[in-house]
Amino acid sequence: MPQVDDHLGPADPEKRRQADQAYDALESMIATLQLKPGAAIVEAELISQTGLGRTPVREALMRLVSCGLIVQQARRGLQVSEIRLAEHLDLIEARRVLERLIASMAARRATPPQRQDLLACAQTMLSSAEAGDLHGYMHADQALDRIIHAACRNPAAAAAVVPMAIQCRRFWYAYQHQGDLLRGAQLHLDLAQAIAAAQAEAAQTAADALMDYLRGFAQAVID
Repeated sequence: MPQVDDHLGPADPEKRRQADQAYDALESMIATLQLKPGAAIVEAELISQTGLGRTPVREALMRLVSCGLIVQQARRGLQVSEIRLAEHLDLIEARRVLERLIASMAARRATPPQRQDLLACAQTMLSSAEAGDLHGYMHADQALDRIIHAACRNPAAAAAVVPMAIQCRRFWYAYQHQGDLLRGAQLHLDLAQAIAAAQAEAAQTAADALMDYLRGFAQAVID
């Protein structure tokens, strides 16, 4: 998933890079439940865990608040947001609309290197799934999202879908025992192949199929 920089202001490149690193680290910790739903945010611990300074960590926390992954609780400070089962299906349907748009635009606008990188990430997801390497799978999934969002060249759509994608990734990680890793990897590969081939309609269809998979997975958890 590409990072949205407008929260950072006109910072110098090194400070921006550190803030992005902090955001990536905290996002991954939330998505993989190292920071559990409802957990209190202790800034000093995050600074120690990320190896980054107070300023980039605070910038990252601000961005995560804007994404809804961290919430401000009265008299309790910052906490990781809860996973809300009842709202998750609605989130997927909202994400579906954006993913169709992003997929079709990426198919039309991606550069040749981006098309190659998409295929490489999707293949890594598939090989990780075959090996049962969940960490590798999730890392490649995150990288694939970033490339697609950059390739679509629509920052507004990318910024809107990023929080939804993170919520879906966290939901999947929390209930992975009910998911089919290989099926998920194949659907991501189908999407990457359609975008790489500049087939906008096929990319939309592949995005729909991926959302159908996520909806079916979520429905199985809720039922």
